[in-house]
Amino acid sequence: MMNNNLILTIFEILVNLVDVLVVVVPVLLAVAFVTIVERKQLAAHQRRVGPNTVGYYGILQPFSDALKLILKETVIPSQSNKILFYLAPVFTLIFSLLGWGIIPFGQGLAISDFSMGILYTLALSSLGVYGVLFAGWSANSKYAFLGSLRSAAAMISYELILSSAILIIILLTGSFNYTTIIESQQAVWFIIPLLPVFIFYFISILAETSRTPFDLQEAESELVAGFFTEHSSIIFVFFFLAEYSSIVLFSCITAILFMGGYNMPELFVNDSFINLQSIILGVKTCIFVFMFVWFRATLPRLRFDQLIEFCWLNLLPVAVAFIILVPCILVAFDIAPY
Repeated sequence: MMNNNLILTIFEILVNLVDVLVVVVPVLLAVAFVTIVERKQLAAHQRRVGPNTVGYYGILQPFSDALKLILKETVIPSQSNKILFYLAPVFTLIFSLLGWGIIPFGQGLAISDFSMGILYTLALSSLGVYGVLFAGWSANSKYAFLGSLRSAAAMISYELILSSAILIIILLTGSFNYTTIIESQQAVWFIIPLLPVFIFYFISILAETSRTPFDLQEAESELVAGFFTEHSSIIFVFFFLAEYSSIVLFSCITAILFMGGYNMPELFVNDSFINLQSIILGVKTCIFVFMFVWFRATLPRLRFDQLIEFCWLNLLPVAVAFIILVPCILVAFDIAPY
């Protein structure tokens, strides 16, 4: 009996491990291809060709870059805090990958579809700040430390706007669960009635992932490379993966919150062998990834004081106004779902 229980436990652990690998491996591959897509798209915006030597049409470029970085020597500053210096990139990558655990890729297709999904996502995005702070502080370099402080200030400021936008969606659906939010959008995607909310939500995720026009922590002209100035070889790869993994993750969450996730208006019935729902979610995610790169190619970088001012003086009053307005409309027209 004891042996049977042990075998069952081991089997369950193996099944869970396979579940996790089935999500994490495609995510890491997607991240690799997002880097080549970004470089190609930036090249197209600037009328260049972009990477086109490694593999067909330059498609294997990210793998050659990864190989180059992995084979490089790891240089550690002599006065740095060695343990934190190594742990910070690992922290950052782990927190950005943990977010994928609750994403529903189709009906019943999530590693864990628990009821507090949105709170879990917000908690993880807050914890990501620690990896950035540790990286800047442990390197014992003024550039890295300044970069990490800027990044932490921006992330904490815009976390508030992000939470406000998500709170409005929670008020509309009456649930913290991603699947429930997707099911609530069968009649109409939330991007249509909540377009202003979507705009300030998207601005906040640009700041949260430190992308142009909010990429202050890696302002090349003044801070060399921001908080990972001193990181090289494999530990730099971790930061790189974490940054692009969080971009793809936030694009996916945006698709779920505002564009109905894996739902499509009744154009076809999902009874084929291929899981069309996951493909729909993937296409919607690609749209937002495209927008991330498009903004990078188009917009100039803000000054640091403008970045913080824009959050506290411009976006926050708008967010608070909508938090008051949306429940008022729900109550006035008696359309609250709870």
